[in-house]
Amino acid sequence: MNTHLFRIIDANLNRAREGLRACEDITRFSDIRDRRITRSLKLIRHKTTEALLDSKNLTFKKLLGARNTEEDTEKYKDFKKPKGSGLNDILMSNLERVKESLRVLEECCKILDAKTSHKYRELRFDTYDVEKRIIKKNGHISRNG
Repeated sequence: MNTHLFRIIDANLNRAREGLRACEDITRFSDIRDRRITRSLKLIRHKTTEALLDSKNLTFKKLLGARNTEEDTEKYKDFKKPKGSGLNDILMSNLERVKESLRVLEECCKILDAKTSHKYRELRFDTYDVEKRIIKKNGHISRNG
């Protein structure tokens, strides 16, 4: 059972960190250029990784040992680019992925380590707060162009 659980945690940990990095770069280099928001996203990304370091039941070694990209049937699934998509759409899409991944991490970690689960819950709510600051700064941001 833990192998499947570790795969889910590994995939969502990677998805959350990758999404946060995309958001960081957009808030750093696009018209948003907000140092506070970028730092907040970077801090969440680092804490997403650090949450595992204190866990006795979850380790990077266990996650990597369970990783099986060869059998991942969705790894090359292509998605069509929405018409008129831009950096703001990429930013908002990645924020959604991050929030969803943090929720999966929170739920799956409950089985193995309640303290780590709680950390992911806090990070999810931190992400909600950053999202609100981004929308407040930029006004309405379309997710469809």
